[in-house]
Amino acid sequence: MTSSAAAAGAPARSGRAQVPPPGLPGLDPRFSRIVTVPGRGTDAGTARSWHLLDSQPALDELGLAPVGTILAVHGNPTWSYLWRSVVSGSVEAARAGAPAWRVIAVDQLEMGYSERTGIRRPLAQRVQDLGGLTDALELDGDVVTLGHDWGGVVSLGWAVDHPEQLAGVMMLNTAVHHPAGVPIPAPLRLAGARGVLAASTVRTTAFLDTTLALASPALDPAVRDAYRAPYASADRRDGIGGFVADIPVDARHESFAELERIAAGVAALTVPALMLWGPRDPIFGDRYLDDLVTRLPHADVHRFEGAGHMIAEERPVADAVFAWLGERVAEHSGTDAAPAAAAPGAPAPASASGAGEPAPFTPIFRALETRADDDSTAVIDMTRSAAGTTSSSATEPLRVSWRQLNTRVRQIAAGLSAMGVQRGDRVSLLVPPGPTLSAIVYACLRIGAVVVVADAGLGVKGLTRAVRGAWPDVIIGELPGLTAARVLGWPGLRISASRLPRLTAAALGVATCLADVAALGAHSDLPDEPGADDPAAILFTSGSTGPAKGVAYTHGQLAALRDVLAAHFGVTADTGLVTGFAPFALLGPALGTRSATPDMDVSAPRTLTAASVAAAVRASDARMVFLSPAAVLNVVATAESLTDADREALARVDAFLSTGAPVGAPLLTSIGALMPNATAHTPYGMTECLLVTDVTLDEITAATDAADSGVLVGAPIGANRVRISALDADGRATGIPSEDPGVLGEVLISAAHLKDHYDRLWLTDRAAARDVPEDGARWHRTGDIGHLDAAGRLWIEGRLPHVIVTSDGPLAPVGPEQQIERVDGVRRVAVVGVGPHRLRQAIAVVETAPAASRPGLADPALTEAVRAATSTSLAAVLAVPALPTDIRHNSKIDRTRLSVWAERVLAGERPVAP
Repeated sequence: MTSSAAAAGAPARSGRAQVPPPGLPGLDPRFSRIVTVPGRGTDAGTARSWHLLDSQPALDELGLAPVGTILAVHGNPTWSYLWRSVVSGSVEAARAGAPAWRVIAVDQLEMGYSERTGIRRPLAQRVQDLGGLTDALELDGDVVTLGHDWGGVVSLGWAVDHPEQLAGVMMLNTAVHHPAGVPIPAPLRLAGARGVLAASTVRTTAFLDTTLALASPALDPAVRDAYRAPYASADRRDGIGGFVADIPVDARHESFAELERIAAGVAALTVPALMLWGPRDPIFGDRYLDDLVTRLPHADVHRFEGAGHMIAEERPVADAVFAWLGERVAEHSGTDAAPAAAAPGAPAPASASGAGEPAPFTPIFRALETRADDDSTAVIDMTRSAAGTTSSSATEPLRVSWRQLNTRVRQIAAGLSAMGVQRGDRVSLLVPPGPTLSAIVYACLRIGAVVVVADAGLGVKGLTRAVRGAWPDVIIGELPGLTAARVLGWPGLRISASRLPRLTAAALGVATCLADVAALGAHSDLPDEPGADDPAAILFTSGSTGPAKGVAYTHGQLAALRDVLAAHFGVTADTGLVTGFAPFALLGPALGTRSATPDMDVSAPRTLTAASVAAAVRASDARMVFLSPAAVLNVVATAESLTDADREALARVDAFLSTGAPVGAPLLTSIGALMPNATAHTPYGMTECLLVTDVTLDEITAATDAADSGVLVGAPIGANRVRISALDADGRATGIPSEDPGVLGEVLISAAHLKDHYDRLWLTDRAAARDVPEDGARWHRTGDIGHLDAAGRLWIEGRLPHVIVTSDGPLAPVGPEQQIERVDGVRRVAVVGVGPHRLRQAIAVVETAPAASRPGLADPALTEAVRAATSTSLAAVLAVPALPTDIRHNSKIDRTRLSVWAERVLAGERPVAP
């Protein structure tokens, strides 16, 4: 140890409990106390002394009576210091007017500053120890447990044994069950190995140091020394070794039965539950989270992306704890446990649009069943994967009839069901868009399995986060996806989409192939259909505004999306749809119309050409074309390659749609020239609600001279609603949501097809539903900023994190960007802020045509032209060869990254590409 505070307060080598030394960072000495407790179990007849942190004295000073007690239990090799922010946070929250919660954070016997008894303490003994302590403290009101690591198991043991006092359970990375046949995590396996246990846990500080080193970012040295302080000598570390030795690796271990008892008891709990998780934990990873969610399906879960085992040090856990207590745990003075919180996905009390009763529910797979005897074309696949693996030539599209698609869906559905895939099981799909993916999706939906879809554009790292975060029960994939699943340790029973050689399948851990699943299903029955409120899908966002989030939909919400799309755009069986945008490629069968995917790499939208679109239109006789903005860019750029036959085919298109990012009038005009008889639409939406508003090119052109800033995205579709929460002087959306015109603020949306929730992101869900209208509808804060005009149309002006808070107030970036893009030689531009908050200065970063040779200050002539084009005062103009964009859309500019880069350049650093 190097900390003077730790050195000065080195504890006695053994014996009774004592208080920590003064000066430990963040620990108020007022909270420390020693309690003498009659022993239980093997300790019966012997008094034991405990050190604990207790916020009661501070609450007494404030004259506040607590509404209940948080019983916080640390794991191995930490101590009650782990909960110092929760202890002090309880006082701060109470001082701010929130309900007062007493926090008791214990040092388990043999740990921290509690007594060293010299007695082995297996799990059952530790649960009894904790019960004896709470009896001695005479806790007589509601208790909510909070545990981490093996302290989570001990605290849950207490919870199971005290149902009359229990009001809720909270846990950080922990486990109550380890699956048979799966090795325990490597760090624990190594530490517990014969000949290593004592050396790594007791005789040296190796286990302690390794655990503390798991924190990211690294712990402050003084904080690290505070954790080490109670364990200064080998005889003070016996408890660390004892905890590791007590890990029940199999049924022969003496603590195995107690762990099984606790696990079964947890599954019977109905009180509110909260799980705060660090997914990078090498010990208690997502495997254990999934098990706990299975046992407590009503629990609120938040995975802090990037956090690990020392999550209490890495993330604002105390804030989450008290926010959850205020919302989920009933405030009452009796001893009955609070009722369970509504499970994620529970139906809203009224229709999502707030307009009376919801429409009758028809599942999206019904269209397939109604055309089961139809031999006309349902799906046409012209993608490179189809041409390369399933067609006889690169120019011959793969056609699938309605009869074939329905038969395939039914067989796969029945086969999966016969294999044991049940309603609510998660199935991750690592298959490119096309007929095979469509069949798997509709098969899973038919049996009530939840499809998990993450775009390959997320990259390997993003896909890994998505798949592990969703923790699927089954993975169905092609060879590349299955290889990644094997190498990266993705969970789930593995099924190959195509038949693999036996050795390859064995090497990848593949259980079976889709053909064998379908063969099994040909002689099996289908289960009952899912209902409207059953979970249906988890679709991952693009990751362009932070780590990709899993967006959960119910069957009713997917059906509502189908219905609003069909009604607004007049889709019928004869429409025909060409789509280069994966989410809508899957909707063709649900709409009952034939659909075609053009020749392209579906994970790279910019690979789509104008000729490919024309060929797909001709092959499908489509009247509607749906492309992403990035795809449109290349379609326009390759228009010169079109033949007369291509142009004739495109002239038959009635409607063109592009969504996923704002699309300006010039680009829509260019694509409109290729489809001269089509009405060009650019709907506004997001993964959380794919269709919110819609606007046509004619409407955009007519609004060219309007005084409004931003991108016009149109009026709400159907019964959808939009409101604006005004920005305050700090750039925060704090205004009461309204439909008043001309107010700059965050966009709030409501629709029948709005997502149900974010998967295992309770805090994110909470933020998205903060201060929304209380009208019985479901509302969502989008993070977009903009305003409504007098006609009720929405104008988008950027993202909330990109607001530039100047001395004159908040500035949205899109308006000035639109002005600057009119300058000759400017291809794209981003307006970002530099400098301190509330004094930030706007600068323009431009991508020129032709491209700048190197990044840096723009030349004087371009700088003058840019400044003259906008009414916004610019502190500087920088030029770059290319603006950074997100991987998936290739169109959303990364303004946050640009802002950091620009500050460095203007501070004198050598400019390199952002």
